[in-house]
Amino acid sequence: MSAILSADDLNDFISPGVACIKPVETLPAAPPPSENLEHEVILDGQQPANGTNAPAQISLTDCLACSGCVTSAEAVLVSLQSHSELLSVLDQAPGLRIAQRGGDGDRRFGVEGLENPDSKLFVASVSPQTRASLAAAAGRDVSERDAGRMISQLLMGADGVRAGGKWNNAFTWVVDTNAAREACLVLGAEEALGDGDNNSSSDGGAAKKPILSSSCPGWVCYAEKTHPHVLPHISRVKSPQALMGTLLKTSLSRTLGIAPDRIWHLAVMPCFDKKLEASREELTDSVWNGDGQPGRGVRDVDCVITSKEILMLTESRNIDFFSLPKSIIPASLQTPFPDPTLQRFLFPPSTRRSRTSQSDPLAGTSGGNLYYTLQHVAARHPGSRIDTVRGRNADVVEYTVTSAAGEPIFRAARYYGFRNIQNLVRRLKPARPSRMPGAATRARKPAGSKSAGGVEYAYVEVMACPGGCTNGGGQIKVDDPVVADRNILGLESSSKPGPQEQKQWLAQVDEAYFSASDSEDDSDERNFSMAENGGGSDVVGGISPSYIRDTLAHWASMTGVDIGRLAYTSYREVVSDVGKDKTANSTERVVQLAGKIGGGW
Repeated sequence: MSAILSADDLNDFISPGVACIKPVETLPAAPPPSENLEHEVILDGQQPANGTNAPAQISLTDCLACSGCVTSAEAVLVSLQSHSELLSVLDQAPGLRIAQRGGDGDRRFGVEGLENPDSKLFVASVSPQTRASLAAAAGRDVSERDAGRMISQLLMGADGVRAGGKWNNAFTWVVDTNAAREACLVLGAEEALGDGDNNSSSDGGAAKKPILSSSCPGWVCYAEKTHPHVLPHISRVKSPQALMGTLLKTSLSRTLGIAPDRIWHLAVMPCFDKKLEASREELTDSVWNGDGQPGRGVRDVDCVITSKEILMLTESRNIDFFSLPKSIIPASLQTPFPDPTLQRFLFPPSTRRSRTSQSDPLAGTSGGNLYYTLQHVAARHPGSRIDTVRGRNADVVEYTVTSAAGEPIFRAARYYGFRNIQNLVRRLKPARPSRMPGAATRARKPAGSKSAGGVEYAYVEVMACPGGCTNGGGQIKVDDPVVADRNILGLESSSKPGPQEQKQWLAQVDEAYFSASDSEDDSDERNFSMAENGGGSDVVGGISPSYIRDTLAHWASMTGVDIGRLAYTSYREVVSDVGKDKTANSTERVVQLAGKIGGGW
């Protein structure tokens, strides 16, 4: 959501075809003194001529930064997901405590504190882009791994959020979303290639070619509201945030025997639009714990905060984030995850997963969906190569997997930024029949036409932010006070950052993101991962698809839920109600919509 727009100043829906002329609400300016009249009389409801506000200047970037017109329901959901809400829930009641009832080899767990209905079990997941943003803000001597440990100290450690809280509550587990990302990469590659028996969404539908990536919520929300014709093409695989939320809620509720609403899941993400994703009815327990259909229920992700809000959180608790220890929390102070198989999946030695496909700059900084799919295809065709062709700008790139004989096997593309996305959706728009009698319908040229190599696009990675997820709206920006106060870029105190400084800052964030590959004991951990995690000849980009499939099968078995309902999702067209009769007034409708959010609020 754009920081320029206020959540309190949003209409229910502004259709893309309607001009946005809502004035900025400001205090009326004092009228100039009148020389002729001693008093000025204003009739009830009449506005002074000099008090009229100018129309708001809202650019395309502002409009689409809030996912292409935010509804009033979404404004409520976004406002409720904040660091303030996190602190409120932490101080609401004593947290649930996990007690291991057995010896070292006995995985029997109990939950203490269930007698208080307001008590929660706190668990968090953190994205690598957030760690990179905070590492860049900390300085060049702090790596992505160090920033991750500092976040864990904040959420779990003795000197973190528990120190200033009413009940000394902290998070029982802090997991890396790279674990879920690996599963999404494997499932996404199999979906693009048409492999696997589970290549379907929770409602039984499969995505059509070309498949468009679905991990960017800004892009998905924009498509649902303005371009419903592309919805059949969007990947049914959940995003890493959504998949991790489902994994944590399902596995913990089943193994600990507690209701999903007693588990409170925080996600730390680089993007404000992730707050909207967490509020989707398709990502609640009504899908996996109910009738399988989207609806009211307990959300898989209860709250999303961004990289910036981590610093706001520490400020609220009078904590200096950059002074937090960079050390691992001792194992003796950590609670084992109730399921051993998922323990190895979620908590491998150190951060092995962040150094697989994340360590390759060619994969980009948005999770590597496209790059892993290309590697997956190339691994099936020995001697093949991956060719790249830059488009009209750096955020449009075409890729072709070419066989050893020079024949194109697989074509894909990358489209970042809404300006480029608009060009993509136009090419996917179906042709309109001619109104002229007897005229033939002229088919629209599809995306990735056969003019280049004879193969159409099979997969397109789409991201709303130019440059990818390390440039997300919730990331620390070059003009934020923390960057200036710490003088990260070495600018003069009176200098205002310009475009060149912005590029320099983003390069520093990307450098921190890829620093995950520069950690100690790399060879020992990688050897462990191959032996313990089922790696072998099928390893692609440092990820073993067979290990991922075995882990997902175990997850489905232990929860008793089909993997299609656990790992896949669905989309729906959002229809504008502008100009339609509304039976309830605005306040009543907001209350009704806010009542549908469920979860921990």
